Amino acid sequence: MAFVSGFTVGTKSFLGARSERAVCKNARSVVKMQAEMSRSVPFLLKPKNTEGLIGSAEFDPLGFSDYIDIRFLQEAELKHGRICMLAAVGFIVQELYTFGGSYFPKMLPVDAHEYFLRTGGMTQILLFIAAFEAVSFYAIRQTLEGKREPGDFGFDPLGLGKNEAAFKRYRLSEIKNGRLAMIAVGGFIHQQWVTRMGVIEQLRNFHPLSDPMATNTGPLENLLRLKGTL
Repeated sequence: MAFVSGFTVGTKSFLGARSERAVCKNARSVVKMQAEMSRSVPFLLKPKNTEGLIGSAEFDPLGFSDYIDIRFLQEAELKHGRICMLAAVGFIVQELYTFGGSYFPKMLPVDAHEYFLRTGGMTQILLFIAAFEAVSFYAIRQTLEGKREPGDFGFDPLGLGKNEAAFKRYRLSEIKNGRLAMIAVGGFIHQQWVTRMGVIEQLRNFHPLSDPMATNTGPLENLLRLKGTL
């Protein structure tokens, strides 16, 4: 009887210890899975190649960084962010002031694209862009070889990079503002397609899209016109 009782107690102890180990293992697995999930997209795994990058939000839902060198992706993001920061300012400034004349008429930027295609201005812009890309090819090659930080052209006329801690903050600010500018420019373009109004003009005369008085022709007509041009 004592043997049976002892065997029973021993079996319970063994099973209890085994169950406890299983619970601990499951708990560690859950913690590990949580640690590997992306902060910006919690239901996706954290991209392994974005670790330690300035401005990293662990956002790479399509997994581009698994197939393309992360330094090239950083270079592309910085370049497009800088262009869009300039473009966002340009959208607003040209609404307030233009040089005038037949070559710089006052019009919406979305209309200016087609206008300068006809007058030849876009050809000049394309040539300038091609020249800049040709010059930057060597810089990108240095980046991929590890000899240069992505986006670093040594341009710091105000000496902002003298303080390392401050320079790190400036780099983070540039990335964040560049991302915001990319979204903003996309919003500017679509807003002008739909409302036929400039950025400032729409802020001063805001109407919901359902209001037929929002523009001269109405948003619905503008959307149909836009669809016909695609």
